[in-house]
Amino acid sequence: MLLNVKTCLVYTAAQACDALVQMEPTTDGGQRCDNPRFLLLSGSTLRQVEGEEAIGVRRWISIGSRLDCIYEAQVEVRRAAATLDGLQETPRHQLPASVIRYLMPSRYCQSDLFLDFTAANFSGLTGGALVQAMNDWVASNFTYDIYVSNPGTTATDSFSAQRGVCRDYAHVLIALLRAMGLPARFVSAYAPGVQPQDFHAVVEVFLEGDWHLVDPTGMATPQDIVRICVGRDAADASFLTSYGVLTLQEQSVRVDQIT
Repeated sequence: MLLNVKTCLVYTAAQACDALVQMEPTTDGGQRCDNPRFLLLSGSTLRQVEGEEAIGVRRWISIGSRLDCIYEAQVEVRRAAATLDGLQETPRHQLPASVIRYLMPSRYCQSDLFLDFTAANFSGLTGGALVQAMNDWVASNFTYDIYVSNPGTTATDSFSAQRGVCRDYAHVLIALLRAMGLPARFVSAYAPGVQPQDFHAVVEVFLEGDWHLVDPTGMATPQDIVRICVGRDAADASFLTSYGVLTLQEQSVRVDQIT
């Protein structure tokens, strides 16, 4: 699938500060980015660094009174989707060292608090069949609601409300998967068809020695997801982390399929 991606961010600052911006995907085995352009209209780039797991690009930006930036690219997604049901778990003692941390509880995904629920509801399932059952449970029991969560909402909060946005869906699924011993991580992404159109959050689960994308909202498929960055949860994969107070003035994300 061929996509045009364009993102605009405008924030004002109460005082000069630094910010870490993650909105630029890179070429990897599942996607190719052509003609990328990052335009900084206000603020100055201090340094460009790789994202977590060398996925995506992060920029340290110095902000005076205003951050104003635009990113655009053409992305070809060439990822083949695996059938989850047929995938087996990687034995935990064979997991790569870099994957082990995605078994652990994290700031927004307190997987240790879901042990009783997962044991009662998903006992006997393993591998891809377990992932599919958990994804189906979230999709069936949650309502997409842009008014019930905030940047501090955790997986336990969302589980209690059974409502939220893509970020909340992802946190709950990650917590459930980790509670059953499956490595899972948060993915910030672009995808067409997301309503309302914005940065999208999905999940990757580690099965048969590789990472596989799952979207618990059902709005995107692996074949049309553009990965921006990954992390333990949204704290690692935020599109903007500021070390000072910023006020949103304008934000837009547009992802269009090229036919």
